Amino acid sequence: MEADFDVIIVGGGIAGSVCAYQLAKAGVGVLVIERGTSCGSKNMTGGRIYTHTLAKVFPEYAGEAPLERKIVKDIFTYAGKTVEYPSADLGSQGEESYSVLRKGFDQWVADQAENEGAMYITGIRVDDLLVEDGKVRGVIAGDEEMTSELVILADGVNSLLAQKLGMKEEIRPGEAEVGAKEVIKLDAAVIEERFGVAPGEGVSWMFEGVSTLGHKGNGFLYTNKDSVSLGILTTVGDIDCSEETVAGLVDKLHEHPEVKPLLEGGKLVEYSAHLLGKGGEVTRPKLYGDGVMVIGDAASMVVNRGYVVRGMDLAVESAVLAAETAMAANEAGDYSAGTLASYGEAVKNSAVLSGAQENIKNLEEVAEVFSE
Repeated sequence: MEADFDVIIVGGGIAGSVCAYQLAKAGVGVLVIERGTSCGSKNMTGGRIYTHTLAKVFPEYAGEAPLERKIVKDIFTYAGKTVEYPSADLGSQGEESYSVLRKGFDQWVADQAENEGAMYITGIRVDDLLVEDGKVRGVIAGDEEMTSELVILADGVNSLLAQKLGMKEEIRPGEAEVGAKEVIKLDAAVIEERFGVAPGEGVSWMFEGVSTLGHKGNGFLYTNKDSVSLGILTTVGDIDCSEETVAGLVDKLHEHPEVKPLLEGGKLVEYSAHLLGKGGEVTRPKLYGDGVMVIGDAASMVVNRGYVVRGMDLAVESAVLAAETAMAANEAGDYSAGTLASYGEAVKNSAVLSGAQENIKNLEEVAEVFSE
């Protein structure tokens, strides 16, 4: 019996929608199912996105995407010592990174996919997968079944669907962090004056140690166009060991002597929480099987080292690599694990993942300043 769709993607975040865009543009019939009322409506991650891969997918992204500010300097605070790390490379072509607010950004990516012919269903949760003779054949959402030749899981760090397939283990407390974030409204001119940046330019600031009262984790601050994102990430396993709540940790960061004057007069306009993986090879699940692939946060495409937190660019890269594999499978009419194995090889050899590791190496050199 003919499938309802060539590909069903579970999750309309950056990874899911970039993958849908690439597939729809190539003429592949694709459906995206998003649990939120709209793409990005429940995504508080970030935000800073390194745009090298995004530029390959959307060459005109800088003038079209709802980006906030181009990051022109990194600031690090550790145990009371602050180091500013401005870099000419941060603003150079191919090296740009921007602060983003995910609600608007995710919806923009989804709009691009829809414009190419991808179908979206929002406000529906996928409860299970259709599996026949070991091959994934579609999804189950409530009482409805939808079939496809391929299912791509982009359903976040705690992918229950990948767990049901045995491709991913249940996430352990030491391998995940809970994040809480405030968005604080400030005039653009005030941000530029207080943070010492020009219009359109911004700052990424990481706090290690001082913000989580000795527990594993870090604080972060990103400047947006007319707001500041301020928050905490702390390991789930450490929450029960602290007398302070996660919300309390955010409050303490807000009162940090270097932070408080920068936020003076600001108005809280958003508060949200999110689960974030630690990322890396240790937590990476099996990336493919018969009729299925895993991308984005669900595939542990995250680098979370305290002084560097990045995942959006890795999500985009995994989405592109999965789409390329799916196109080849569609052309061959073969969605077996043997065909989809090329996705796993592509991830292993990805220049973007290698670049992320190089980024970590560079920031580790900066972090050595703290120990001098």
